[in-house]
Amino acid sequence: MTKDSKSRNWQQEEGLVIGMDLGDKESQLCVLGADHEIRQEVRVRMTPPALEAWFAAVQPAMVVMEAGGHSPWASGLLEQMGHQVVVADPRRLRLISQSDKKNDVEDARMLARVAAAMPELLKVVKHRSAEAQRDLTVIRARARVVEARTKLWCSLRGLAKSLGRRLPRRVREETIRELTILEPLWKAVQDVSQRIKEYDQQIAALEKKYPEAVRLQQIAGVGPLISLTFVLTLDDPMRFHKSRQIGSYLGLRPKQRDSGESQPQLRITKAGDGYLRSLLIQGAQYILGRFGPDTDLKRWGLKLAAARKWNAPFPVSPSGGKPGRAGSPHAGEARCPPAKSADRHRAPAPPTRGLPPPCGSPASAARRA
Repeated sequence: MTKDSKSRNWQQEEGLVIGMDLGDKESQLCVLGADHEIRQEVRVRMTPPALEAWFAAVQPAMVVMEAGGHSPWASGLLEQMGHQVVVADPRRLRLISQSDKKNDVEDARMLARVAAAMPELLKVVKHRSAEAQRDLTVIRARARVVEARTKLWCSLRGLAKSLGRRLPRRVREETIRELTILEPLWKAVQDVSQRIKEYDQQIAALEKKYPEAVRLQQIAGVGPLISLTFVLTLDDPMRFHKSRQIGSYLGLRPKQRDSGESQPQLRITKAGDGYLRSLLIQGAQYILGRFGPDTDLKRWGLKLAAARKWNAPFPVSPSGGKPGRAGSPHAGEARCPPAKSADRHRAPAPPTRGLPPPCGSPASAARRA
């Protein structure tokens, strides 16, 4: 039977393999029979009704697709319809395919043929559950709204300076009335702040839904936002064989480029979820900073930082309090804070060039990387 045949007899065959190259508006499908011959090649609109209408007439088959923006909901929809769905890593597929041709038809054929002939070459990607994805969207949407408010505040203050006015730290309605041209922009900032409060209420409700996130908040510096993002991003922690794999999953593991006896210390990979990685770094900076309580975790972090000579997470002058002034020989340099009650446990290190020993956190090193 030819690949463009209008006969529907193939839809009732057993052992079908369907390669699905996902697109934003339409997806390319390639159907292989049990004899590895092409039964049909067709394009289907990337909407739930269109996919349901096409796959409902096909016997339960093996569907192979690349991991992408549409793969979470598309794979969940097809699994509910009884199909076996395999979500493959696109990087592994690029290594397998050495063809110069790069188009939707060739990609769909390659997916179907690899799944039918050599399924062991596919690196299966496991998506988080639909419920976890929906709850995580609340946190991601809040982050986008916070970014929008920050840009609006910067624009408001910058435009006020262009009019010869420097807005105070706390802008009140009486202050903004004098700048009538900027009043709509200030109202937009207030409206966005209200939307953030609404998302905060939803996040507070999610804490009751995930008790494991509440347990993580026992660590000083870990609040509802960090704990919920961590739990929802990992979703199923049992898929990690070792706890160290989570650091690699989040891109916190240093790169490796060994050559002979040379093993340079490289930057972190920055793979995985960048938003969660930034939240974890913020929490680490608080734990190892001057406001973090004296805990075993802080002692371990400071001991590790002193051994590897990381810089301090905050600039402090050698005399101890505020950062060095402009023109000072130590201005802008990161130095150790004075030995307060929470910092007396630090073991003094040998001085370097007459300056206080370096100290800091691995989080600051990861941030600079």
